Amino acid sequence: MTRKVQLLPPSQHTGLKLGKIKSSAAGIPAVSSSIAHLSKELGLFQGLRIMAKVNQKGGIDCPGCAWPDPEHRSKLGEYCENGAKAIAEEATEARVDPDFFAKHSVEELSKWSDYALGKAGRITHPMMLKEGSSHYENITWNEAFEHIGKRIKNHQPNESVFYTSGRTGNETAFLYQLMVRKLGTNNLPDCSNMCHESSGVGLGETLGVGKGSVTLKDLYNAEVIMVMGQNPGTNHPRMLSALQKCKENGGKIIHVNPLPEAGTTRFIDPQSPLEILKGGAKIADLFLQVKINGDLGLLKLIMKGLLDREDAGQDVGIDHDFIQKNTENAEAFFADIRQIDEAKCYEQCGLSKAELEECIDLIAKHQKIIICWAMGITQHRNGVANVQEIVNLLLMKGAVGKEGAGTCPVRGHSNVQGDRTMGIYEKPPQAFLDSLEKEFNFQPPREHGYDVVDSISAMKDGKVKVFMAMGGNFISATPDSELTAQAMQNVDLSVQISTKLNRSHIITGREAIILPCKSRVERDEQRGVVQFQSVENSMGVVHKSIGSFPPASNQLKSEVGIVCELAGVLFPEEKSVWEKRSTDYNLIRDEIAATIPGFEDFNRKVRISGGFDLPNVAREGKFIDGKAKFTVNELPDYELQEEQLIMMTIRSHDQYNTTIYGLDDRYRGIYNERRIILMHPEDMKSRGLKTKDIVSIHSDFMGERRSVHEFIALDFDIAKGCCATYFPEANALVPLKSVAKRSNTPASKFVEVVVEKMN
Repeated sequence: MTRKVQLLPPSQHTGLKLGKIKSSAAGIPAVSSSIAHLSKELGLFQGLRIMAKVNQKGGIDCPGCAWPDPEHRSKLGEYCENGAKAIAEEATEARVDPDFFAKHSVEELSKWSDYALGKAGRITHPMMLKEGSSHYENITWNEAFEHIGKRIKNHQPNESVFYTSGRTGNETAFLYQLMVRKLGTNNLPDCSNMCHESSGVGLGETLGVGKGSVTLKDLYNAEVIMVMGQNPGTNHPRMLSALQKCKENGGKIIHVNPLPEAGTTRFIDPQSPLEILKGGAKIADLFLQVKINGDLGLLKLIMKGLLDREDAGQDVGIDHDFIQKNTENAEAFFADIRQIDEAKCYEQCGLSKAELEECIDLIAKHQKIIICWAMGITQHRNGVANVQEIVNLLLMKGAVGKEGAGTCPVRGHSNVQGDRTMGIYEKPPQAFLDSLEKEFNFQPPREHGYDVVDSISAMKDGKVKVFMAMGGNFISATPDSELTAQAMQNVDLSVQISTKLNRSHIITGREAIILPCKSRVERDEQRGVVQFQSVENSMGVVHKSIGSFPPASNQLKSEVGIVCELAGVLFPEEKSVWEKRSTDYNLIRDEIAATIPGFEDFNRKVRISGGFDLPNVAREGKFIDGKAKFTVNELPDYELQEEQLIMMTIRSHDQYNTTIYGLDDRYRGIYNERRIILMHPEDMKSRGLKTKDIVSIHSDFMGERRSVHEFIALDFDIAKGCCATYFPEANALVPLKSVAKRSNTPASKFVEVVVEKMN
């Protein structure tokens, strides 16, 4: 019997309301929103008690994002609206217990929205969905581990896939990859595959490390910060404080994005009464409303403009001494820039010559330059090229490996960077595998494993028998939603290690098991001793995070405990070793210290107030074999049909990744609705559309059509020829095969679509 679950999120509307588009971020509205979410989910008093420990030294690392903490923490609260929402979601008093699952079948739950599923509450007990059954049933932990272990051991190692979300602590991530590699596979896809993989590849090939090169202090001291393909006001609000400090120190901010965003227009520090009274501080000195994926053309035009000015006798700060001493392939790079097709670059970026000249003026006059970016740069078929062209501009100015200058990919999940450092990677470096072999006396697999896109394809083809996820919401996060859902149903067993209910618990394998774990805010006590884990922020600082509040259920286990107990079943001859690790996380940190460079004396350094910095060759100006590499990157090659628009998926303000906190997008003036598409007024007019018309959206790729229906068209200040929709609602339009070259990241920010009015 096949369960008749609905594969895509429901298409019903929730009642659109339109309000004023905001011109500033944070301020009193952000405080009010934070209080409202905390009060609703767990009560204001308890909420404020928890928030007082968030991002404080020796406290709880916020699960909201990976933005680094300042040296001096605010006593009023070192968190943002996003952080308050994230904590409220995980500390909620709502519960998903065995009675909930007895009442609601998976067929019924599949008709709930992602928002409704998330609001159901914390999962309290291990649960199993048997083959042919429509309801989850209670199962003991021992039964769950034995069943999972039996299913894994019944198949070849490469027939199992082990996904990881970015919120897993370093200690858990290290043990998870160790368990998987002892099984004999590198099938370790993670959320990096879908977001910053293009950054890792692009930076690794040019600067020698797939991480950013700047610190928080560098941002304060920069002369120019260019923010590209990113919306800090909604996605990384604490970044606005760093941009404001840069401005106070005389720095200039350039914002490059297809949509104007409130956070980079004006920021009102909610902790400053003076800022509130005067209406905040202007952030962006220059806003460049680039077309979607026009960034490569923009960067080439900037660099060509610098060369033209230098040829005319102007000093534009091209650092020839730095280039000669520290780089290679400069000759080919300069030859490429000198012969660019300027008309095509202007066409793709959609900017005027006057706008470009103003930008070039700022770049030419300053040497301390930082470029920050996020998904608007990486989630394109040319995502790696975008990143490498950013590096080219910085190298041209000698703006890498110096104070106040460098690369700043802004990560999402709070430990997504740490997971990769710990070995969560389907293409592990040989040196890392050699280190594992030496420390743990086994032969790790050398063959590359599946990334996210490869995993979906393998599941579709019946090559995956067991799928296990350490956190996250794989079904909602991935592209090509219907195909991904169908692929998951081909799996014999799917396992989710989770805190809250999401769509990945509903769209499952033939069998499914949920293993409920403790959240980051909850006390992790093992044999009378409270344990802590560590995380790595977006700028390579490792520090501890320790929960201190009672768990939502006495049935919950720590993530470390879950990995160790499963490993004890998979490797019974090592059971006692895994049991020791599960009760003393210091042992795990000693093993990390012996395996991964930069973690020597880990147990001592992680206890230093504020944590410690990992080595970073780009920050130190050392590069690969002593040289940074210029690259030659071609402009993206695409030609839209007359009726087509370029669509990108975006987040609403009440959302972080796939977690939907509410139905409002306050900064954009959109309330109580998510099934919307933002379009330029002229694009609407040419298609015979007016605001609030109901439309279907179609994407065609390699002869295949994908469609979503019942979306509400809204006119918005977005670059002409472009449109935007929220994910995960529009993920069904993102083709699985449309990926970035070399990083295999889904091109979720570049989907050719046709918009049609529904009758």
